Amino acid sequence: MATKSKKDFSIEEKLTAVITLQKIDSKMDEIGILKGELPMEVNDLEDEVEGLKTRISNIDAKINSIKEFIKKREEEKKTAKESIARYEEQQNEVKNDREFQAIEKEIEFQNLEVQHADKDIKEAKAKLSETNKNKDSVKELLKFKEDIFKSKASELKKIIKETEKEEKEINALSEKAKEKVDERLLRSYERIRNNFRNGLAVVPVLRDACGGCYNNIPPQMQVEIYQHKKIIICEHCGRILIDEELFDATEI
Repeated sequence: MATKSKKDFSIEEKLTAVITLQKIDSKMDEIGILKGELPMEVNDLEDEVEGLKTRISNIDAKINSIKEFIKKREEEKKTAKESIARYEEQQNEVKNDREFQAIEKEIEFQNLEVQHADKDIKEAKAKLSETNKNKDSVKELLKFKEDIFKSKASELKKIIKETEKEEKEINALSEKAKEKVDERLLRSYERIRNNFRNGLAVVPVLRDACGGCYNNIPPQMQVEIYQHKKIIICEHCGRILIDEELFDATEI
C-alpha cells in the first residue's frame, strides 16, 4: 500500500497534525514555566559572581600598588635622613661659611624630602585603609551573591534532573510530529509560535473568540473554520484558528 505524502493530506489532516505538534510543544512549555526565570537568574548571578571576583582582583592589585608606593617613599625618607646625618657630620669639618651654607641648603632640601615623604606616606596609608574597607564590602557582597547563586543553581539542577527524562521524551515526540506537518504550515507555525511568549500558534475558537488574543471571530469565519476546507488565521493576532471540537478530539 502506497504511503500518503504530506501534500496529499486533507486540510483536516494537516490541521490535526499541527494541533498535535502544538499540544506536544505546549507540554515542553509547561516545563519551561516550571523552571521559570531560574536559568536566566542563575546565569546572571554567575556573571555577577565572576564580576565581583574580578573586582576584588583589581582591588588587590591597587592595594599592592599602594603598598609598593609606601615602601618606596619610606626608603626614600630613610635615604634622606641618612643624607642629613652625613651632612651634619660634614658641617663639623667645614673650614668656611660658604661650605657651611652649602651644606645647610642640602640639609634643608633633604628635610623637605622627609616632609614630602611623610605627607605622601600618610595620604597613601589613608587610601590603603579606604581601599581595604572597599575590598571588605565587595567580599561581603560576593559571599551574599555566591550563597544565592548556589541556592538557585541547586534548585535549577533539581528541576532539570526531575524533568530531564520527560524533556527528552517530549523533544522526540515533537520531532516526530513535525515530520507529519505540511512544510509551509510548519514554517508558519514556528514563526507564529516564536512571536508569542506563551508559544501558542494554534488555538481553538472559544465562545466565539480567538483562544489566543480573545478577539471576537465573525460568524462566517467560524463556519469556515468548522468546515476544515482551508487554513484560517486570526486577523488580529495571526494565530492558526481551529474549531473547539477538532482541537479537543486531537490527542497526543
